Amino acid sequence: MVNLTTMMMMIMMIIVMSVLIGASDNNAVYSPCSDTQISKGDGFTICLAISSREAFFLDQVQLSPCDSRLGLAAKMSQLALFRPKVDEISLLSIDTSKFNPVSLSLYM
Repeated sequence: MVNLTTMMMMIMMIIVMSVLIGASDNNAVYSPCSDTQISKGDGFTICLAISSREAFFLDQVQLSPCDSRLGLAAKMSQLALFRPKVDEISLLSIDTSKFNPVSLSLYM
């Protein structure tokens, strides 16, 4: 008969293996502007573009921050990138010690 220590070790190994298998990230797309398919446990990229209100408009039409016609880099926009996982709670925060979007009247 299997002793208790051996049985406990087997149970712990199964638990560790199931955690490691569930922790895989199979999404190789890191661009927030690209389309991809994701499933539970995969990471996905979110980007916040922070700039003046006028930077998001072209000929009085509001465009997506992913639209290259905006030229956000030339307008000194700031980007905040996050890569949370599906079905995982993540706290999204921006370090405002050197950059404060509220004091500069900027939009996301």
